[in-house]
Amino acid sequence: MRLLPIALTYFLEVARTGSVSEAATELTVAPSAISRQIAKLEAGIGVPLFVRHPRGMVPTEAGTRLLDHVRRSEAESAVLVDELRTGRGLHARSLTVACSEGFARRVVPQAIAAFRRDHDVTFHIDVVTRDEATRRVLEGAADVAVTFATGPQHGVRVESAVVVPVYAIVPLGHPLTSHDSVGLAELCEHPLALPAPGQSLRDLFDIAARIENLTAHPVLECNELSPKYEFVRCGGGIALVGGLGDIEEDAATEGVAYVLLDNAVFRKREAQVQTMAGRTLSLAAMRFTTLLTSFVRPPVSRSALPD
Repeated sequence: MRLLPIALTYFLEVARTGSVSEAATELTVAPSAISRQIAKLEAGIGVPLFVRHPRGMVPTEAGTRLLDHVRRSEAESAVLVDELRTGRGLHARSLTVACSEGFARRVVPQAIAAFRRDHDVTFHIDVVTRDEATRRVLEGAADVAVTFATGPQHGVRVESAVVVPVYAIVPLGHPLTSHDSVGLAELCEHPLALPAPGQSLRDLFDIAARIENLTAHPVLECNELSPKYEFVRCGGGIALVGGLGDIEEDAATEGVAYVLLDNAVFRKREAQVQTMAGRTLSLAAMRFTTLLTSFVRPPVSRSALPD
């Protein structure tokens, strides 16, 4: 159920799809009805909200500001409707978390399990790409996102940002397991399993390689973590991963060794917990977001802990 006025509902769908005809199909109304409402909205506000192109419609600066407001309103309306229907507020809430695969393996499920010890809240995890996780929070499809980012993101509030070290994961017994850290040049001497271009870790790897005038020829390109871990365990080569949580426990569970990658370029990537900028979160979402930020932290090594 939507509480938005019809003109704003049509505006939101046109902004999302970039097309009056596609918005009409999604909303099962006539395109002319949408066009009339958009025109009335622009006339009432007194500024154009879209730039019309042959291939679609793009929000103007004013349209972008209105879009941010409408997204916040729709997200808060969904929370209100849910609480009005149940009358129980916090205990009736369900939360959606969007995250990239690295966080979905342990960090997010651990935070959810800890939260549910004290709160009767149901969860849905969307495992998506890093950019998609941010987009889902921006559009109100997720209450919170946890993902890697290399800079500020428009329309989202960064609840926490942690620089997460990057590790080479190597087979047990590999010569590198005796090293505290490894440089990029030495890493490139070995067969590598890397994410495909366009992934933040791969992009930073390529930048670092160009700076050091190195040429790397990955023998495996894969964006998922499980195949890379199996590839390493079988002795096929070395892969890269961001370190989170207890790396010694993680290494023992996965049957590999972790060696710190010593390169300043990779310190540009942050693990971010994100919510929609300007949105008033439900009590459940606020409490869970606070808890989640405590789980997104630099890795812990037991050997580094004091006696």
